[in-house]
Amino acid sequence: MRGHQRKLYCAVALAALTAGTVQAQDLPADGADAAPANDIVVTGTRIKRADLQSNSPQTIVGSEEFRYQGATSVEQVLNRLPQFTADANENVSNGSDGTSKINLRNLGSNRVLVLLDGQRLMPSQAVNLSFVPSSLVERVDVMSGGASAVYGSDALSGVVNFVLKKDLDGVRVDAQTSFAQHDNNNTAMRNLLRTRGYDLAPSSVVDGGKQDITVSAGKNFADGRANITVYGGYRSFSPVRQSSRDVSSCALQDQNNGTELFCGGSSNSPFGSFVPLSDRSAFQGQTLVNNRNGDGTLVPYDNSYAYNYAPDSYLQRSDQRITAGGFAHFEFSKAAELYGSVMYMHDQTFSQVAPSAIWLGTAFPISCNHPYASEAQLTAICGSAAGTNTTEDALVAYRTDVAPRRDNLRFNDYRYTAGLRGDLGSGFTYDVNYMYSLVKYKETYLNDVNQVKAGRALNVIDVNGVATCRSVIDGTDPDCIPVNVFRPGGVTAEQAAYLFGESNTASRNSLSVFSGTLSGDLGKLGVSLPWATNGVAIALGAERRRETLRFTADEVAQQNGTTNADGIISVTELYGEIEVPLIEDKPFFRSLTINGGLRYSSYDNKQDSTGFGSGYNVWTYKGELSWQPVDDLRVRASYNRAIRAPNVAELFASQTVGNVAAQDPCAGASPIASLEICQLTGVTAAQYGRIVECPADTCSALGGGNIALKPETADTWTAGLVITPKWLRRFSLSIDYYNIKVKDYIGSIAPSYIIDQCAASGDPYFCGLFRRDARSGALFGQNAGYIVSTTMNTGYLKTSGIDVNADYTFDVGNAGSVNIGVVGTYLIEQVAQPVPGAGSYDCKGLFGFTCGQPSPEWRHVARFSWMLPSDTTVSVSWRHIGGTKLSEEDPVVNSRIGAYNYIDLSLTQVIDKRMTLRAGVNNLFDKDPPALSAGLLQTFGNGNTYPGVYDSLGRTIFVGATVNF
Repeated sequence: MRGHQRKLYCAVALAALTAGTVQAQDLPADGADAAPANDIVVTGTRIKRADLQSNSPQTIVGSEEFRYQGATSVEQVLNRLPQFTADANENVSNGSDGTSKINLRNLGSNRVLVLLDGQRLMPSQAVNLSFVPSSLVERVDVMSGGASAVYGSDALSGVVNFVLKKDLDGVRVDAQTSFAQHDNNNTAMRNLLRTRGYDLAPSSVVDGGKQDITVSAGKNFADGRANITVYGGYRSFSPVRQSSRDVSSCALQDQNNGTELFCGGSSNSPFGSFVPLSDRSAFQGQTLVNNRNGDGTLVPYDNSYAYNYAPDSYLQRSDQRITAGGFAHFEFSKAAELYGSVMYMHDQTFSQVAPSAIWLGTAFPISCNHPYASEAQLTAICGSAAGTNTTEDALVAYRTDVAPRRDNLRFNDYRYTAGLRGDLGSGFTYDVNYMYSLVKYKETYLNDVNQVKAGRALNVIDVNGVATCRSVIDGTDPDCIPVNVFRPGGVTAEQAAYLFGESNTASRNSLSVFSGTLSGDLGKLGVSLPWATNGVAIALGAERRRETLRFTADEVAQQNGTTNADGIISVTELYGEIEVPLIEDKPFFRSLTINGGLRYSSYDNKQDSTGFGSGYNVWTYKGELSWQPVDDLRVRASYNRAIRAPNVAELFASQTVGNVAAQDPCAGASPIASLEICQLTGVTAAQYGRIVECPADTCSALGGGNIALKPETADTWTAGLVITPKWLRRFSLSIDYYNIKVKDYIGSIAPSYIIDQCAASGDPYFCGLFRRDARSGALFGQNAGYIVSTTMNTGYLKTSGIDVNADYTFDVGNAGSVNIGVVGTYLIEQVAQPVPGAGSYDCKGLFGFTCGQPSPEWRHVARFSWMLPSDTTVSVSWRHIGGTKLSEEDPVVNSRIGAYNYIDLSLTQVIDKRMTLRAGVNNLFDKDPPALSAGLLQTFGNGNTYPGVYDSLGRTIFVGATVNF
């Protein structure tokens, strides 16, 4: 490694660039502690050789970047890079599974392979980056492009490899605290809140506290040939409610043909709403609500009765995490080094949303002589049957408004590794290892209305002057308590307590991997080409993986439509890789090298509960080229055929109905879609014009596994150049083009896209995915209407773009040195074809119903760092997110999100070798996130915005210290 390259890496590491242009050969490799002396392990190849360079674009995040950002979670750091789109994160509450994930190239978190020290982190269906302790991260290697020939399934968009600190000699304590400070001065939002009479967010808030401490200790022994390092950590996040921010304190909706926003809400309100379904009722199919004056009449529902469901929901989930583990290695000789690790995490996080309700959507039998109802109310529901000892069906909505729903999400995760490696001589090394990872997950949903009990509590008659459930009379439920939904605020705490019933689900996901690799530098045996000084290098190996899933649901969860699931995937793989230097140290050929790889994979899938079994065999391969005509310039290119086999959850997960942001084109008195199109979705002529709209722009969709899935394939191309001019020391520039196309991609068709395509064209395929409630025609409700959106092999995904990385360090006399680094991504296309052979759409520069989270044409992160002689570093980061347009024409009120620029400031001070202090402010100018209609928000939208893309809490401040003993 040349001297100027070493200096370049040191400068970048000190400046903690979020995405350095440092090449992989300029720094310790993933698992460098695991490699024999003088060998470098490069992410993206199994070949080990000291001069090896990456032929695919790589971004390297140093440990200093975590401290500069005050990061307590690894996904927070990566989501700021322009190559990533936010995925599951701490700021998503409603529908969260409690995990944290990353999404490279916006191709989905399931298409990026996550490694820890070069080995898989967890079962692919259960990856959770909360498992990685941020304070122990030495660096993160981000490699773009497919790598299935090297690592197997899942590496379609690329590889993210977390390299941990494992060779500590002494004791290190890393502690940090942070909080958010925000001034609520969004005039437009506060005016909307005042108009509806909703409570305003406080003018200024300090909240969202985070504490993180990790203690690690290690000892070298046996003359430095062995080391044991152990660690323990604790992390705590305080919850933040949406009521604390202007942008999120009410549920935004659009009105007047999408020209303006207003503070809306849900028709599931404490006033109590009814949709009569009886043909005896003069109000069949109309939404009625208890008159707010409590006079016992039902009046037509309007938005003034809507319930503001936003305030109780979390904008940041509470979280308590404990981590512990250890690493050890002992070198008996150069030929045999034993190594292993143990890691554990217990994590408990709560998501919280608005109080539960008797949900509008289920047809309940209502007693036509209900003792709590007035004559006028019974006539509206039962028509001519009012007052008789019969029942008529009606949809009922009643918000209990007693306590918010809480989802208690608990993880106990374990990961063990053990291996033997060494130098066999003559240029050959070996590594044989075993890894086992177990993810145990439990979910308890609290304060939720049991809809079965709700049906019993609504079916009530008078017995000797006492309102009594029919289920008490017939003995099916002696504990039933009638609920009074016929007046605003009529449900008492006792009645609500009967309705509430927690549900429990649990899963157990495991991954075991046996692998062995033999790597050889054949040059030491004299195998090289005539024009090359380095010899041919090879790597050969085999791997056996086994993933399992077991999911269970209790009786209440099964009443809600959840079912048990299980499955096993076993795969046996053989692989090989070769690196051939063609020409070296010749004019215009400082070096010319090619690399090739091939992997064979045999899959065996089975489900014990059903006896189902399937299997398939696949080949993956790669070819790479590196040409360095002069010392100042290197040109690189690669092609990869990658695959992603369906994981065990995609194959075998139970199918359930859940909420999705959507609107029914056939609902309301004046439907958007014609009768002819609506009939294709299951609407009858009698229902047309009488179907209830999805409450709060939230319809239902059926999702889950599919045993008929086959692997998806990807062709990935990259080409670029790296410039390190001698005449401009400590400067480097890399420009790389990437092109990734995923065919037969495993996913579901977005319900909003299904609805839009059906309404626009009447396509039988899309309209045939509607499953309407037989009585009401609705597309929502528990075990009622929904859109079929289960997992399937769909069309294709395609993305391409250009990454630009620049880095320059220069001295400023006696004032130290300055480092400037920029990483940016220009998006050329982001195309999806949801249905094979059908139309496609390009989400470049768009967001919304179809495109989901924003996909700006240009994003960058720039860092300016001044390293003073006093061991002080002042660093300023500029994050730029380009503007995006709405993917649909309406509503025009949210037709565009302007460009966002965030400024972050940090300061680090080295006191002495034993202590380093740090402090900083992210989002220095406290910029509000964009306020969007809730109906526009798709996956990972929360609080009227996309909190993983934009800073949802405002300004955040942190202080921390690292102390060595």
